[in-house]
Amino acid sequence: MIDRKLLEEAKNSIVGCDKDKAIEIARRVISDGHDPVELMNEGFIPGIQKVGDLFGRGELFLPELVQAANVMQAATEIVNEAIPEQADKKRGVILIGTVKGDVHDIGKCIVVSFLKANGFTVHDLGRDVAIEVIIEKAKEVNADIIGTSALLTTTMVQQKYLEEELKKADLRDRFKTIVGGAPVTARWAAKIGADAYAEDAQDAVKKINELLQL
Repeated sequence: MIDRKLLEEAKNSIVGCDKDKAIEIARRVISDGHDPVELMNEGFIPGIQKVGDLFGRGELFLPELVQAANVMQAATEIVNEAIPEQADKKRGVILIGTVKGDVHDIGKCIVVSFLKANGFTVHDLGRDVAIEVIIEKAKEVNADIIGTSALLTTTMVQQKYLEEELKKADLRDRFKTIVGGAPVTARWAAKIGADAYAEDAQDAVKKINELLQL
């Protein structure tokens, strides 16, 4: 098990937007042979969740939110590289991104980490991604599922646009779709014709397993 003090340092590196510290901790934990998933679940994810809470209470502003998300992304990349590939299991290929006009990235980063930890192949397009780019990339990587995140009510319409564009291109039956984000609901998912709605990262793994019948 990882020392609780080190996990607290990992959490604080995200809250404090200390990229160098987060990377140093990630590399140290991995080099010491500890579980990278434990580091993510008990250190970095609580940190980014706290950032989200502070932002929601107005105690932290957009520039800090974006900076913290960048630190989280850097730490996530190192951790994900250390997570053993589950080659013996045939898991799905997931394409995921935050929709155009939306720079909020925290929830999506957490979902990516959980999916990779569960053996899925994940292609993360990042944030502010146009629907056309999502569709082209989905075809390129032969994705099983397209996941989109929207953190603003004004960008939720992009998720509806995705469903419409997939139908126009006669691709709707080729890809399953899952939507998420703070203002997104199961009712919205049903209204636009998405296959599933995920409330959080753990729910995303559960819903994707159900969609792929794993």
